Amino acid sequence: MVSLHHGLKLGRKGVISLVGAGGKTSLMFKLAKELSATGQPVLTTTTTKILRPTEKQSKNVILSGSPEIILEKAESILVHSSHVSAAKGISPQNKLIGLPPETIQSLWDAHLFRWIIIEADGAARRPLKAPASHEPVIPHCTHCVVGVLGLSALGKRLDKSSVFRPDLVAKISGLKYGAGIGKDTLCSLLTHRHGIFKGAPAAAQKIAFLNQADIAGLADAGHGILEILAGNLSTGLSRVIIGSAQSDPIVLEYRDIASACAHESFS
Repeated sequence: MVSLHHGLKLGRKGVISLVGAGGKTSLMFKLAKELSATGQPVLTTTTTKILRPTEKQSKNVILSGSPEIILEKAESILVHSSHVSAAKGISPQNKLIGLPPETIQSLWDAHLFRWIIIEADGAARRPLKAPASHEPVIPHCTHCVVGVLGLSALGKRLDKSSVFRPDLVAKISGLKYGAGIGKDTLCSLLTHRHGIFKGAPAAAQKIAFLNQADIAGLADAGHGILEILAGNLSTGLSRVIIGSAQSDPIVLEYRDIASACAHESFS
């Protein structure tokens, strides 16, 4: 079994932004749990809006738009806990209101946290999406961008029931609205300059996470996508992961794309 930390090629510290389709919140809090379990101070936050975390996901939530107040409160919490969440406030829908990128930059520059994990995109829980002009909201200090796509979209029609912003997905992939979604559609969203990695810092590594591989038959489909991407060394991706944000283990298989040679599989 491989850890999510290892699967994401994480080093000793960094800022991680999660973009793309449904599954980002689960990945964020599972990664935070894994990292904080070793005593490493972790901050989870968002630049958009997410549901307020459950007690199991995060016991310590700081609500403030001031980096100074967040740091002051976090310093006290980190005496007895390694995981803190922060947001600007709470919406009437009980969602955390995101912090602007410049606030996250200030929090990182303070060197209080070894890890900052950010949900930097929204998808209304759909397995597929394309970003609008204002999306995603990735801070410049991000070291690793994880792009999530759901394998359950394969075979579904390109419409609002399965896809967030289907018109933009059609524009990027060339697939007609209402047509069946195939592996090439997911590959287009991962590699197109207006796909889910749009706006990622040039120096950040980009990792694709093909989610929902725990559903019968979809792990094989994910492997087919991995093979397509591995045959194209100009994808800009450093690694592709096949896994499931809802399962244990989360990471089932991965391949480094830059070299197209390193490969490991786990069961």
